[in-house]
Amino acid sequence: MKRLWLIFSQTATVLLAAYFVVATLKPQWLGHGPGSSSSALALVEAQATGQVPPGSLRVAAQKASAAVVSISTSQAAKKNPNANEPWFKFFYGDQGEEAKGGLGSGVIVSQSGYILTNNHVVDGADDIEVILNDSRHTRARVMGTDPDSDLAVLKIDMDKLPTIVLGDSDSIQVGDQVLAIGNPFGVGQTVTGGIVSALGRNQLGINTFENFIQTDAAINPGNSGGALVDTNGHLLGINTAIYSRSGGSMGIGFAIPVSTAKLVLEGLVKDGRVTRGWIGVEPNDLSPELAETFGTKQTEGVIITGVLQNGPAAKAGVKPGDVIEAIGERKISDVTQLLSVVASLKPGTAAHFTIHRKSQTVELDVTPGVRPRPKAN
Repeated sequence: MKRLWLIFSQTATVLLAAYFVVATLKPQWLGHGPGSSSSALALVEAQATGQVPPGSLRVAAQKASAAVVSISTSQAAKKNPNANEPWFKFFYGDQGEEAKGGLGSGVIVSQSGYILTNNHVVDGADDIEVILNDSRHTRARVMGTDPDSDLAVLKIDMDKLPTIVLGDSDSIQVGDQVLAIGNPFGVGQTVTGGIVSALGRNQLGINTFENFIQTDAAINPGNSGGALVDTNGHLLGINTAIYSRSGGSMGIGFAIPVSTAKLVLEGLVKDGRVTRGWIGVEPNDLSPELAETFGTKQTEGVIITGVLQNGPAAKAGVKPGDVIEAIGERKISDVTQLLSVVASLKPGTAAHFTIHRKSQTVELDVTPGVRPRPKAN
């Protein structure tokens, strides 16, 4: 019996030693990616030596926090055009000019100095200052904005910039642990923890294209533009909005997935704008009233109530009353989904539409154009 126990203990020791050697020198043999293996191994080693308590997300927080910045903006005061009129001064007095300031957060995504943040953080700003986690600060310039997704890209010129690793927002699931990092209320960089509460949140009236990650990690004013990261410290999303009755966190926060942010980043850096597909229709969610008005018995899909003359859809044969059921292999269930799918289409390349018209199914190839830029308010 003692001999068997001795053989077992020696075998277990050899296997454990071999595992640590392979994990250190050839982590890819164990199926770990290059980004996650180093942080996971560091966490295992730190826990083994007692430096990190079990279950701690310290390594992920430290890894991601270095690339999260605070953003301070200022906007010159706009003088009332009637300020010098005697009657205006009599009723309103001298109107002093006061500059407006704002606070937000951002994430360094490139050694070249590109920073992802929210469009509403820098919108209308005349001066933008970025403060790094190591206390360095510098002026930033806007490389481009995308109001439709509420994202913006800034550029700073500094050496030895820490950058965040872009994660995979398409693979996350409800219940996964996440961290939110930013500068709430200007108190300084803060890390909060929670889980992914829901995926694919839309119809919130925040952006044109909505596909939010919902989290219960505390997000407050000033967190906008900051990072939502996974347990490896990899970027999953850009914190954007909260649901609140008091102005503070109530456990319902929303982040733009990094998959969307990457497309916007590439478009703004390369072309100065984001190119999206557009077909020129007025869509509505299918309701019994609309179905009766247009004489369709269809119960699923998006009904087209208007078609722009000479637009891409009109040229392809789309008519008012048509119900779009699918684009390619993707089923269409509501207007938000239709907008997102059409926006992802490549302008100039035909896409296959499955349409229900009256009592028959019609197959059409629609060649999308370039979505017009939104008009400035």
